[in-house]
Amino acid sequence: MTTQLLTFTLNNNLYAFEVFKVQEVLEYTTPVKIPCSSPYVEGLINSRGTGISVINLRKKFSLPDSEPTKDTRIIVVEINKPTEENPDHICTFGAITDSVQEVLEINDKDIEPPPKFGNNISPEYISGLTKKDDKFIIILNEKIIFSASETAKANQ
Repeated sequence: MTTQLLTFTLNNNLYAFEVFKVQEVLEYTTPVKIPCSSPYVEGLINSRGTGISVINLRKKFSLPDSEPTKDTRIIVVEINKPTEENPDHICTFGAITDSVQEVLEINDKDIEPPPKFGNNISPEYISGLTKKDDKFIIILNEKIIFSASETAKANQ
């Protein structure tokens, strides 16, 4: 089996989301601020007539902040969040990245489990690691990153 990954950069490191969870990649547009939101929530953008909450992954992962550049992108991710009323409920979020790189097809046996320590990102946010050309790619767990409990934690 293989997994397709959309790779992107944050603070000169490579990260990825699984392609099937990515709805689209947008050029950066300044989100509209939301009062009383978490420090890493940049605000809302409009995509296809829908308001999408945008997360700054640099702030979420306690990385140094950076001004948007011509390469800055917003990756729109869809997450299945079942409710009692709708077991197929989908939530859509945007994630600000320094740049989007490429789509890679990785053999599942080449994906390692996340490290338990030694990373400045909490291990729960990482679903796995892989390599390309001697560079590590950190595969992110979007369900945890964009979970309601994570958002509630930041508002405490």
